[in-house]
Amino acid sequence: MFRALPVIALRTFESSARHLSFKLAAEELAVTPGAVSHQVRTLEEWLGVALFDRLPRGVRLTPKGEKLFHSLHSALADLAQVTSSLREVPVAGRLTVTTPSSFAALWLVPRLDRFYARHPEVNLRLDTSTATVDLQQDASVDVAIRYGGGPYPDLYSPGGMVETFGVYGAPGRVEEWMEQATPSLISVHWNKSTLYRDSWRAWCGAAGKDWLPTLALREYAEEMYALQAAIAGQGLVMASSILVADTEQRGLLKAARPDLQIPGGTYTVLCVPGRERHPPVQAFFDWLRSEWNTAAP
Repeated sequence: MFRALPVIALRTFESSARHLSFKLAAEELAVTPGAVSHQVRTLEEWLGVALFDRLPRGVRLTPKGEKLFHSLHSALADLAQVTSSLREVPVAGRLTVTTPSSFAALWLVPRLDRFYARHPEVNLRLDTSTATVDLQQDASVDVAIRYGGGPYPDLYSPGGMVETFGVYGAPGRVEEWMEQATPSLISVHWNKSTLYRDSWRAWCGAAGKDWLPTLALREYAEEMYALQAAIAGQGLVMASSILVADTEQRGLLKAARPDLQIPGGTYTVLCVPGRERHPPVQAFFDWLRSEWNTAAP
């Protein structure tokens, strides 16, 4: 059944598809780019279909190439998991995670020491670029953390973190700000999003505060800057319960009304189906679940 399978060519194709680069696949496999190209061409001739579109700069998977890659990658991930479990010494692995920069700075990075302590064999690379990543096309990214609950019908998700929004201020000034008729208000503005401004309206309405009609918000493009402004005593900030958690725990910010929280969004964790069985991805997902359970009230 398996005698006719071109195993070397299939392994070479998987690496090329994961990197979307013959050069990077050659570096990973310790062969020349010419050898990689030859193996891929051999596989294409054996199958009778094109697996890659050759572009002026790099390559792109064809629809049939994507189908083969997802199936092959899933099979190899299963094999890697089984062989790793049989070894006494864990196999080192690389893990690339893409995430919004504020989530990385305010929630993920402060907790990564616990991940490294549990999984020293995993080399994690964090990507916080603003470029949109298509996990089905970009095989170099293992895990994506995205803001929003989806739906993501073509991706696997182990879950996510649901936030609420509240108002916070520097501990020494939060009561003072709350007593003022026109306090300084700090918010976040992403492009055309009105999420934070709508949260301010909802919070003020629930709190019985007539602040917004006469005040201009001090807006920042990133949550981390808005929190820093509030820590510096520049006003009250509208903040996500997830992103403000560490700052509040360290006593740098205090909830103006702990009892008043506005529904927010979800930070959803995603990967290509099958990749969740890859040992570094599985380790990351298991660690995330433990962090979520610890943070749950």
